[in-house]
Amino acid sequence: DGKIYDAYVIYPKNHTSEANFVEYFVYQIMPDILENKCGYKLCIYGRDIYPGEDAASAIEKRMQQSRRLIILLTHQLINSKEDAYDQHIALYNALIQNDTKVILLEMETIRTYGNLQESLRFIIKQQGTIKWKEEHTVHPQSPNSKFWKQVRYHMPLTCRSS
Repeated sequence: DGKIYDAYVIYPKNHTSEANFVEYFVYQIMPDILENKCGYKLCIYGRDIYPGEDAASAIEKRMQQSRRLIILLTHQLINSKEDAYDQHIALYNALIQNDTKVILLEMETIRTYGNLQESLRFIIKQQGTIKWKEEHTVHPQSPNSKFWKQVRYHMPLTCRSS
C-alpha cells in the first residue's frame, strides 16, 4: 500500500509535569509494546521527524505514509493550540480523504468532550476511545493486557509475538 508506518502518534508536546508521563508513554512504553513486542512501526514526532525539517510538511508527509493515526487524548492536548496543526491535518486526512483510521487513547479521564474539535467528537461518537486505566508506571505493560489488546485490534497487523 506504499505506507512506511503502521501508525503516526499525536500527543501533547508541552513540557509540564503531567506531560512527563505522556512523553514516557510515547517514547518508552508504546515503542516497547507496539514496536519491540508486536512488530509495528510507529512514527513519533521528535524521534522520527528531525530538527531542521519543515515541521508542517514533514508531519503531513509522515501522516500520509501511515496506516493509522493514534491520538493521545489529554486535557493538555484538548486545550493546547500548539498541537492543533497536526490534529487538524490528521483529522482532515481521516474524515475528508477517509483514508486513515484514527485510534483515540484516552490517557486521563475526560469528563466532557465539549472543548474538543467537532471532528474529534464525531470520531468519539462513532467509535469511542480506548481508556488507559492501568497502574502505568508500577510495572511495564504486557502486550496481552486489555488496553494493548484493544489498541492492537485497531492496528493493521496482528501481534507477531505474544
